[in-house]
Amino acid sequence: MVSLPEALLQERDKRAKWHGIPELLQKLHESSHPNSDLSHTHSVLKELSSLLSMEAMSFVTEDRKSAQESTFPNTYTFDLFGGVDLLVEILMRPTLTMQKKKPQMNDDLVKDCLSVLYNCCICTEGVTKSLAARDDFVLFLFTLMTNKKTFLQTATLIEDILGVKKDMIQLEGIPNLSGLVQSFDQQQLANFCRILSVTISEPDVRNDDKHTLLAKNAQQKRNASPSRAEVNQVTLLNIPGFIERLCKLATRKVSEATGASNFLQELEDWYTWLDNALVLDALMQMATEEAEHSSTESSDESSMATSPLRHRLPQSMKIVHEIMYKVEVLYVLCVLLMGRQRNQVHKMLAEFRLIPGLNNLFDKLIWRKYTSSDHVVHGQNENCDCSPEISFKIQFLRLLQSFSDHHENKYLLLNSQELNELSAISLKANIPEVEALVNTDRSLVCDGKKGLLTRLLAVMKREPPDSSFRFWQARAVESFLRGATSYADQMFLLKRGLLEHILFCIIDSGCKSRDVLQSYFDLLGELMKFNIDAFKRFNKYVSTDDKFQTFMTQINSSLVDSNMLVRCIVLSLDRFESQTEDVKVVEVLSECCLLSYMARVENRLSFLFRLVNVINVQTLTQENVSCLNTSLVVLMLARRRGKLPFYLNTLREKEYAEKYPGCLLNNFHNLLRFWQRHYLNKDKDSTCLENSSCIPFDYWKETVSVLLGSDRTSLCAIASYIDEPFMELDRDLLED
Repeated sequence: MVSLPEALLQERDKRAKWHGIPELLQKLHESSHPNSDLSHTHSVLKELSSLLSMEAMSFVTEDRKSAQESTFPNTYTFDLFGGVDLLVEILMRPTLTMQKKKPQMNDDLVKDCLSVLYNCCICTEGVTKSLAARDDFVLFLFTLMTNKKTFLQTATLIEDILGVKKDMIQLEGIPNLSGLVQSFDQQQLANFCRILSVTISEPDVRNDDKHTLLAKNAQQKRNASPSRAEVNQVTLLNIPGFIERLCKLATRKVSEATGASNFLQELEDWYTWLDNALVLDALMQMATEEAEHSSTESSDESSMATSPLRHRLPQSMKIVHEIMYKVEVLYVLCVLLMGRQRNQVHKMLAEFRLIPGLNNLFDKLIWRKYTSSDHVVHGQNENCDCSPEISFKIQFLRLLQSFSDHHENKYLLLNSQELNELSAISLKANIPEVEALVNTDRSLVCDGKKGLLTRLLAVMKREPPDSSFRFWQARAVESFLRGATSYADQMFLLKRGLLEHILFCIIDSGCKSRDVLQSYFDLLGELMKFNIDAFKRFNKYVSTDDKFQTFMTQINSSLVDSNMLVRCIVLSLDRFESQTEDVKVVEVLSECCLLSYMARVENRLSFLFRLVNVINVQTLTQENVSCLNTSLVVLMLARRRGKLPFYLNTLREKEYAEKYPGCLLNNFHNLLRFWQRHYLNKDKDSTCLENSSCIPFDYWKETVSVLLGSDRTSLCAIASYIDEPFMELDRDLLED
């Protein structure tokens, strides 16, 4: 802080309308030297704070305008004259002194320093980034979280800083992280999860499906070692008791209200003005302190219940307070479930009974009966700007999806009676029980009359056609079915009317949401695959030509969305055609309109042509790569029956008819070359392709090699069907 003559400063201040801020900063600087009386420092800071807080309040209340749209002259002046740097220096001074006896700072002074810094961050562009660039200060802030009185202000500031920090912080660099986390009460731990979510999520994870696989593969080559997010995940898992405490937080019940009030009525009327969970914490803290104050004055419990703030804290606010905590906790658990330590996390979540705990909360908190479900459609972004209850439901469904996906612990979503039902289905069908079902620890499953999966099906049927919840609900149920196809799992859901519900949504409900329709197509594919009873039920529901045409129109309107269902039909048809000794199968094969449609070779070829045409190497993403695998399934089944040359020749004829010879087959050739690089990578898990198709992965590899063969005399090589002038139009597309 450069010292300026007082008269000059006052004169310039009047003209520039600095409101005395430079002069106050000079006083703050002079009064904050080591060994000085910090009470004077605090009084100067309070004066400065009053000049800045109104600007911060206007920022928060005026529809959260960006700093560029509104000007905050006082905050700008404060930063211009070194106020931000001075506050950082004041806060960190006790850690920098060489004295044996460290100077102690008043908690209220620390709180006010942090609050002013936060106000500067939200009002003045660049302040947050400059603070984020100071690793020493960021790590220092974590040490302030040990003090319960300054925790909220510290957490708010850290969250803001980490949100703009270019390089992700390494949690193992935080002094005594394990001790810090273990010192938190449950309320503090929940808020700490808000901070952790930034440190354990991969950058751009929210747009994962939109990134091209070419770009992602190239990035993986460059970053062979574990990312910072992955290292941070391991650091958290190594903190004793961390996951157990998160499970307790996720499953604890909302405490009963101690007073009734109309101060705040419906949840929807007030959630919009809340900045974040920390605002609620401040209110809860005030109410708790008020209650403690009352209880020290009188032993009569009624005095606490009737204290003003306690009385004005309605049950609805308590519920949403708990919901906002749970959103953060479930997000952290969800990220850990999708990480490299997935099996370790799964084992702990099962052991600490997360799923039974969530099942017990389902009706009273997660999907309360009176909650309106008439919501606008929300996207797939879990951080969409919506109410706490909507965020909570979506985060809950994402957790179920991650928990069930390709993991034997999925049976924990059922109760004991439902597990017995699965066993009975297998026994009746004379098929062995799934090993994962036999190995399920019955002491860890859901209790009560219904398991979590059954409860989810019930609310799924009640959702409006275009509700965004339908997308996440369908994804969660589909993940239960994914992996090796289980007849018993399918029948369990078919008996509960799931197939009819899906068909109603696709054909009769007027649903227009592409996200919802895609999730229902995928779910329908998993539900019907290889299941003759499902195809019989389908034919009973789709009983007229009009219904069937509507269904096919929905499929054909976007093959990227529906191709997994197309794959299911093709695979099922192939299996049924080899089971002609079974009277039931023969009957359904002859009567089912869907199987009859796919049995016509021209229809399969039409799908194949469009599947190859809708993608190319440059546009392949995690979302549409399934189109390439579905086209491969069609050709593998053709190869098994000796029909591969016929299919390839038909594609060639189609090219010429459309007047672009070589274009389609060259594109397919490039796609298959990419497929080899992508799926034959040593880190790539190929079991998903094998389990979902019941075709050995060796046959996948072999078929791709045959198709990519360079021998132009081979009738099974794509090269044989591309005339010489049109060969290798895009030879170097895949070159590095």
